[in-house]
This record gives sequence, structure tokens and C-alpha cells, in this order.
Amino acid sequence: MLPVTLDRSSSEPLPAQLAGQVRSLVLSGTLGTGDRLPSSRALAADLGVSRAVTEQAYDQLTAEGWLEARRGSGTYVTATRPTAVTSRPTDVTPRPTRVTPRPTGVTHRLDTGTPFFDPRLEPGWRRAWREVSVAAPPRGYDDPRGLVELREALAARLGRTRGLEIHADEIIVTAGTTDGLRALLPELQPGPVAVEDPGYRAAAETVLTYGREVIDLPAVETVRDLGPAVAAYVTPAHQHPLGRVMPAADRLALLDAARRADAVVIEDDYDSEFRYDVAPVPAMATLDRGRVVYLGTAAKSVVPTLRLGWLVAPPDLHELILRRRTITHAGAAWPSQRALLTLLRDGWLDRAVRSARRVYAERAPRVAEAMTPHATLAGPLAGMYSTWLLPEPDAVRARDAARAAGFEINLLSTYARSSGLTGLVIGFGGVTDTELDQALTALTGALAR
Repeated sequence: MLPVTLDRSSSEPLPAQLAGQVRSLVLSGTLGTGDRLPSSRALAADLGVSRAVTEQAYDQLTAEGWLEARRGSGTYVTATRPTAVTSRPTDVTPRPTRVTPRPTGVTHRLDTGTPFFDPRLEPGWRRAWREVSVAAPPRGYDDPRGLVELREALAARLGRTRGLEIHADEIIVTAGTTDGLRALLPELQPGPVAVEDPGYRAAAETVLTYGREVIDLPAVETVRDLGPAVAAYVTPAHQHPLGRVMPAADRLALLDAARRADAVVIEDDYDSEFRYDVAPVPAMATLDRGRVVYLGTAAKSVVPTLRLGWLVAPPDLHELILRRRTITHAGAAWPSQRALLTLLRDGWLDRAVRSARRVYAERAPRVAEAMTPHATLAGPLAGMYSTWLLPEPDAVRARDAARAAGFEINLLSTYARSSGLTGLVIGFGGVTDTELDQALTALTGALAR
């Protein structure tokens, strides 16, 4: 049986405890690739818990890519921390690239960045800003790390929701993900930065703006070689825009490649909270705090215009970033920080995430039902959008039909640089149910012709 112990007095749910301990056994090498785990029934009997506990833990680890269920055979370990590699792998070689301009919007944007806002939560939103209005602002420039109370609340939340156990002083509050990237780029060693392809357009454009070359990382392949890159920008929790969760084996391979290249991994924890089937996958930074720069944002859980995010970097980079921000008086706006603090303290943010998750879980299958006859889903249904592969002429025809009906939907090709992938990226967070149905009718009508 597995050497695990569950603590029934802990506030952490039993399935999460079990998943965390099995994950640790894999990472420590106690469990290796190909090892067969006890059946969920046998493990439940050994631990004295219900079978639902072990099944949930196995489902979570399978979704993260640590385990694999083989029908009629059992559950096996599929990923372990790789041993040192002496030869230079050639599985994936990053490729130079250019950035495609972003299209302009029209009436309603079905994009990847506009979240659902539950109108029932408006009183809490207004209360937060009333508290801002009566709070005393700083007399001078605020702490460049951000409000200490906010950093404490964020540290507690990241530990609870992302498995990232950190101190408040390790967090730097930013004006969003791209602001965090802008703070980091000047402190990296000279050299290019690898960005997923297709990938987050703002990240690639920001890298270019700072005079660095962008190197393409194929978004759905195992990366074993970072070439000359000094950093790799990835979205492992929910790949932007294909929707894939980076498997555990691929996370470990990327970290191993970064160690050999003496590069950092920049983890954009985009859309991480909106899984419908299992708990959110733990942050990649939990695997190597000394190698990963973690970027988070309130844009998807609150609203993008709040313009707040957070950065957690290894100690050497943290000090360099903080020093520059101190000199330049860089920092996130105090009123927004104060409002977010109230939203966190009141439990508003947790309610907002739960409400949005329910809406996305209902809308995603509706989009899939409409699009499946015409296109291929690029990744699992999760988050506030889904991506559909189809030939560029068909995608353009459908995009134009939606635009004529008053809806802006992005082409997958605008996210791709050298990959050549084409299709549609359909967001469903920032519209009503009626508007979503109208947009889908325009899309499918064009694709059916």
C-alpha cells in the first residue's frame, strides 16, 4: 500500500491531502514511471475512507498528468522528475517569430479576457469602493511591493487555491500580468525569450518592445531544449489559447530544460481557477521556486480594468525588481489595491469565482454542441473560452458573419506565429446567454454553407 497518512482534523479536504501526498511520492522518486497504484477501492479500505475520496484524488492527479488510468488494468504513474540529461535533446527547437497585429473589436466581444460578472455581487463591489473612499491614502509613495495587508491576503489565497506556500514579503503587487512581465524583463540576462506558439499576444509584443527576440515554443509539444532563450513564457494551467493543461511530464521536462540553459520559466497562471471537472491544477511554481517566476492576475476573477496582478520571483530577481521599482516609484494604484483587499476579506472574490465557474460550465457545452459538427475542439472544456480548429477560409467566413451580426470573435491565426494553426477562439464570459446564442447562430450558419 502507499505510504500516506490522512489527517481528519485538518481543514484541507481528504481528497486534496491524498492527491498532494501521492504527488510528493512521484516527485521524490518513491513512485516511478510505470508503477501501478492500488485500486481506489483497495486504497480506500487501507486508509479507512470512502471510495469517493480515493477516486477524487486519482481523478485530480490524472487530470494533472501524473497518473494514467488503463482500462481493465489499473492506475499507473506516467510522470516523474527526469534525471540529468548528458546529451542535448532535439525534440523541440524554438523558432524565431514575428507578431501579428490584433484585430479591432465591434459591438460585443466574445474574447478570451472578458469575464462573467454576476449582477448579484454588485452590492459587495460597491461596498469595497465605499471603503476606499473613507480610507486614508498613503502620505507619500507607497511600498513598491504593494499594500502589506493585500499581500498577506494574497499569500493566504495562493496557498489555499494554488498550493503556493509563500510569505507576503515575497509578493510584488503589479498593475496586471503584462506589468509584471515588464518589471521582470530588464532584470533577465541578455538574450531572447521563448513564448508559446500560438500564445498570449500581449506577452510576445511586450518582449519585442523591450528589444528582445521572441522564440517560438510549440504550445502542445514537450519542450526539452530552450536553445539560446534566457526565459520561457508559458501558460501551463490553461494554455492560451488552445486550452490544454500542460501535463506533469511536460512541466518537469521544461523545468529540466530551463536548468540546463540557466533560464527562468515565467508562469502566467492564466484562467487557472475555472476548471469544471476537477480542482484547479497546482501552480507550476510549486515544483521549483528557484527557477519559476509566477505571474497572477485579478483580471479574470474580478474585472480586467481593475488592473491588478501579482508577481512572485526567486530571491535574486525579486531584489532586482524591487530595487528598480523603488527608484522609479513604480507600483499598482492604491485605490485598486485597497478595493481588492476588501473584496478578498469579505469573501467576495471566492463567490465571484464560484458564480463564474457555474456559468462557464453551462455555456461551454452549449458552444461545443453548436461547433462540433463544423470544427475540432483544440483542448478540454475549461475556462471562459474554447478554441476550434478549422481551415482559415472557413474561419474567416464565420468570423465575418459574426461581425456582421454585431459580434467580434478572434481568429486563431492571430495568436499563431510560425505554427500555422487556424480556427476560431470563442469567448463566452462577457456576453449574455441570448447574445451567445445569437453569435453561435451566425457562426454555424456561415459554417454550414
